Amino acid sequence: MRDHMIDTTLSQLERYYDAAPRAGGARAEDFGPLTLFVQEGAGWPYYARPALGGSGATAADVERVRARQRELKVPEAFEWVAETSPWLRAAAEAAGLHVHEHPLMVLDPAAAALPAHPEVRLLGADDPLLTAAVTVPALAFAAPGTAVGEAGPAELAAATADPEVSARRDRVSGMLASGRTVMAAAARDGVVLCSGQYNPVGDTAEVVGVGTLPSARRRGLALAVTAALVARARARGIRTVFLSAGDEDVARVYARAGFRRVATALIAEPPAA
Repeated sequence: MRDHMIDTTLSQLERYYDAAPRAGGARAEDFGPLTLFVQEGAGWPYYARPALGGSGATAADVERVRARQRELKVPEAFEWVAETSPWLRAAAEAAGLHVHEHPLMVLDPAAAALPAHPEVRLLGADDPLLTAAVTVPALAFAAPGTAVGEAGPAELAAATADPEVSARRDRVSGMLASGRTVMAAAARDGVVLCSGQYNPVGDTAEVVGVGTLPSARRRGLALAVTAALVARARARGIRTVFLSAGDEDVARVYARAGFRRVATALIAEPPAA
């Protein structure tokens, strides 16, 4: 039997998952047991997930959503929590999707704060480091894991020249100005080495997009950026801070910041070609 406190936390996260896309400007399309969130205007595309309180989706339900995603030219992605909606995995796999597992972690309210890192600071809407800060996670996620990689300052400089980066920067800048996100970055000699954000809705916030430039890994920067985000969230009265780790190795890093695994986050996508 699951702990009652964990069940309460997972119910809280379900409400967050339903509210956050709406707060971010997405519209919700109803597909019975599933909801498809569609970004209105510029911004990151959203995903489909179980409707709040929904249950019992079939492969046919998943296929209906996928057809709509193809029509909209958005990623055929589904996200949910295994323990909250156990029925969706079989339907997604029957519809031909590949399911990835990620540790779902919540900050222990009693966790001691980590000391501030001298190279980490919060960014404002007009910060000169913002363009690089929104670019680093893309380079990080292109080479997943915790091992030191090849992409470094030269690759970062080249990536920031992409016209799509300017649109991404403008979107994040607007979110920073309106309080819909908070961003922190680690920089050395003016070069952003790691960055991340948290997105608040009420008294709950999800830490997202924490990524380190591959050549700068194994220096504790992701932990330091996460610690800065946690400190700001706590200072602003956020009661529940959570995240999904990329894998077990990454989860061990977050555990050092006081996060504890409570469940498994699942992402379903078409298999790689």
